[in-house]
Amino acid sequence: MTTSPLGTNLEENYDRFILEALSQGCVWGLSNGDGWALCPSEAFDGRDVMPFWSQPEFAQTLCMEEWSDYEVVAVSTEEFLDDWLPGLHDDQILVGVNWNQELEGEEEEPLDLLEDFDSELS
Repeated sequence: MTTSPLGTNLEENYDRFILEALSQGCVWGLSNGDGWALCPSEAFDGRDVMPFWSQPEFAQTLCMEEWSDYEVVAVSTEEFLDDWLPGLHDDQILVGVNWNQELEGEEEEPLDLLEDFDSELS
């Protein structure tokens, strides 16, 4: 299956993340022996962002430079919604959603993203 690349419309990339995560049953993050990929927030001083993608190819394109030793790892959508998002909220970490190769994309509060998933499901 060939996946069309992420576009420049960050809102469309965000919507696509939710739809594809629900249809595939998983999301994709970057991890290495030390943990999951994080970077400083562009929008909120002093906050970190953990990026996730709706397709493994999107995550793979970021496995370069400082993230060259990271691997693409699947997280089930159920686990992402039930465990990851509440945990990220508790840890004060934002969620990066379907970032493009320039690391541009939405930075969301985990519970806001969870609410958007719930809205799509209902």
